[in-house]
Amino acid sequence: MGNREDLLAAAKQCLLEKGYDRTTVRDIATAANVSMAAIGYHYGSRETLLNEALFRTLDDWGDRVGRAVAPDPTVPDTPDAQFESKLRRLFESFAENRQVWLASIEAFMQAQRSPELRAQLAGGQLEGRRGLAAMVTGQSEEEIPDAVTRSVGGVQMALISGLMVQWLMDKDLTPTAAEVMTGLRTLLGVEKS
Repeated sequence: MGNREDLLAAAKQCLLEKGYDRTTVRDIATAANVSMAAIGYHYGSRETLLNEALFRTLDDWGDRVGRAVAPDPTVPDTPDAQFESKLRRLFESFAENRQVWLASIEAFMQAQRSPELRAQLAGGQLEGRRGLAAMVTGQSEEEIPDAVTRSVGGVQMALISGLMVQWLMDKDLTPTAAEVMTGLRTLLGVEKS
């Protein structure tokens, strides 16, 4: 690898270990074993490098979340059984990827002060919603209408994000997959099938 790639790998590592705000130019340069000036030369700024590292990390993480919410052949092929299974696997993902989830929360906070980052994150959210909607409907992402992306994908993303924030604060107080299902059924006035 060259300095550019070493810097990106080091920034990803620092992002997960220290977080966005606490990662310094010195941290990245030290982890990459290059000079601090190399960051400016290759990326222009610490923020540009950290944003690139963040998006690469979130892309990798998105693939793992996609696997967690894919259909589970070991449970009955009913919407409620499949959804509860997805929730259980999602909670496992929270534990396995805690640092990535934290980095994503930090990114949302940073985006409030960076229009460029906010635009990038919004694009990533749209892509994520479309992917989630595709998994539920069984259609390819290219076939998903915008209305389905906004409704099916958006609601799933809201549920995932909300549960993740609760889990990060106190995993023992976060509702279990079964409790989430009970809550959804109650809110919708639907009996368990």
